[in-house]
Amino acid sequence: GKSTCLKQFQLLYAPASFSAERDSWKAIIYLNLVKSIRKVLDVISHDDDTFSDDGDNNPNSCQSTDDTYAQFAAIKLRLSPLALADELLIKWLAGPGEEEATQFGSWAPHPTSSTSRIKEVFVRSSSNWKSGLFSGGHGGAKRKENGSGAEGERKSAEKDDPFGIVNACRDDMGTLWKDQNVQGILRRKGIRLEEMPGFYLNDIHRVTTKTYSPSNQDVLNARLKTVGVVEHLFQLENGGEKGMDWRIFDVGGHRDQRQTWAPFFDDVNAIIFLAPISAFDQVLVEDKKVNRIEDSLLLFRSICVNKLLGKVNIVLFLNKIDILERKLKAGVKVSRYVRSYGERPNELQPVASYFLSKFMAVHKESTPNPLRELYPHLTKVTDTEASAALISDVREMILRKHLQDSSLM
Repeated sequence: GKSTCLKQFQLLYAPASFSAERDSWKAIIYLNLVKSIRKVLDVISHDDDTFSDDGDNNPNSCQSTDDTYAQFAAIKLRLSPLALADELLIKWLAGPGEEEATQFGSWAPHPTSSTSRIKEVFVRSSSNWKSGLFSGGHGGAKRKENGSGAEGERKSAEKDDPFGIVNACRDDMGTLWKDQNVQGILRRKGIRLEEMPGFYLNDIHRVTTKTYSPSNQDVLNARLKTVGVVEHLFQLENGGEKGMDWRIFDVGGHRDQRQTWAPFFDDVNAIIFLAPISAFDQVLVEDKKVNRIEDSLLLFRSICVNKLLGKVNIVLFLNKIDILERKLKAGVKVSRYVRSYGERPNELQPVASYFLSKFMAVHKESTPNPLRELYPHLTKVTDTEASAALISDVREMILRKHLQDSSLM
């Protein structure tokens, strides 16, 4: 949510710089896609009840109602080059030793299996991965010499071009994802990949064409975790403040990163706090006993109670309301995970209002400055049209506060 919000700000007020960086996101999008497919393969590999050998060993389809394990094994084998694509993309983005040893969320069903230990990749705050992709030629898959002529180029491409590997696997990836048995297994296990950041499985054939260039929405949906505090400097390209520099700090929400925040909170004009209220049924990766909403409330309290921030207004984004609505319509009960919700209606408006009241109560009880403003919003920051008006309002609030602090108002 935080990174998407920053991208929206850049798209709205620094569109030229956003466009200049668009192609560098292709590698991230492909990495997200490869990780998603490997998650699916891992889940299906361990569902012994579904795949049984019935003698129908057509390796080109996994669409029949009597799918055999042999069929799945064949498609899994054909998709095995994705492991190399994964490795190559990680090397491009992260460099040696910069791969995070963290499981893919709390849903991982078989933590002892090899592919369930697929690690989420991060880049450090000091990394300049976008420039690295451009200068290294990776945007177009830099190729090494491996012989001469077309044959040497083909072998080099097979070895060093993750884009080519993904393109070659596109049909099998599409077949796997659309298979009804696969979808049934994912539903039965409660795995909702479409609710996770970096989801492109419904667009496999579009994003894997050889001429693919990411759209604005593709970039907004892309997922790349950053560790540490990242400083973003934007020069506004339009509006009444054209030419003005805006400095935004993106601070990691992971528990072991929070101690790095303090130096960056000095002399800030506003704090934008994002809480994904769709995560009411999830727990922290680093602590399976802690509900993610509970953790967000505790973190929000620590921000509100800080006396050094007593004069800093807080913008609260209760994010991912679109995913929240889909969960509620699918029958996921809030009261099962948040007991205090009780017998309230399991519908978007009362659920959102309930969580909003919790955050507002925390602010009221914890703030050292009763005059401080809290600006709460229900958001879907991947929606550019909805975010435009919202970010504009936030910008106006920050400018107004800056003028007040400067005694110009």
